[in-house]
Amino acid sequence: MPRNHGRRRNAHGRPGRPQDGGPPSGHRPGPRHPNKGHTSDESGVWIWGIHAVEAALANPERKLIQLLATENAAARLPAGSPEPQIVTAKDIDTRLPPGSVHQGLALRAEPLDPVALEDLIHEGVDRIVVLDQVSDPHNLGAIYRSAAAFGFGALVLQTRNAPPITGIVAKSAVGAIETVAEARVVNVSRALEQLGEAGYHTVGLAGEGKADIAQAVKGAGKLAIVLGAEGPGLRPGVAKACAELARIPISAAMESLNVSNAAAIAFYEAARNSFPGA
Repeated sequence: MPRNHGRRRNAHGRPGRPQDGGPPSGHRPGPRHPNKGHTSDESGVWIWGIHAVEAALANPERKLIQLLATENAAARLPAGSPEPQIVTAKDIDTRLPPGSVHQGLALRAEPLDPVALEDLIHEGVDRIVVLDQVSDPHNLGAIYRSAAAFGFGALVLQTRNAPPITGIVAKSAVGAIETVAEARVVNVSRALEQLGEAGYHTVGLAGEGKADIAQAVKGAGKLAIVLGAEGPGLRPGVAKACAELARIPISAAMESLNVSNAAAIAFYEAARNSFPGA
């Protein structure tokens, strides 16, 4: 099992400066992790934007509390949607974090229920993403979106040092938080050992990886791709717990990749022999 030696490297590049950074979609195994967010003095979590709200409305596991819409946005809601409360865009602005691009739609809903890592394994989710202290909510949302696009059925995050699934994550994920399951674990290294024992090939992205990512994921029946934080990359204990460390070859002109971009490349390499026409 590879170990990290010497100078620490960025998760998806060469040694040096910290990186900049800040089953297929539709399959949702088991219940999900609580989705905490910007709630003000209200219960539930706010989700905003057309795609994120429509995906939440289509999710039978979402318990809806309140749907706000401008007149124009209400006219664009799919047939069968709950009747929204018609408000102005400024009314919606007051409910959400500053600068939220809500497109005239905002939904307050109950958090989704948690899923255990054991449930993911038992239900046969064969493509899993493991995040080691990835903290930027926009990156997390983008990783959700790429996971859904390339057939990864779940994200595993630490109970601490990882952001909650807020409306910011939901907006960046463009609805993928409704279809990609989430599990939280206390110890990421132990979770990787558990996945390995269950037959998953656990591949950590690191600049010091011997194989490139295409080689590392090729032919894996069950796969977990592990990505580290936006800067320090994988922690040594997490890297040690991976069955293999792999790198993404990049130009010498660039130090590293943003974690969400690296995730999309890794997921594509894992999926490109699985989809028709790939």
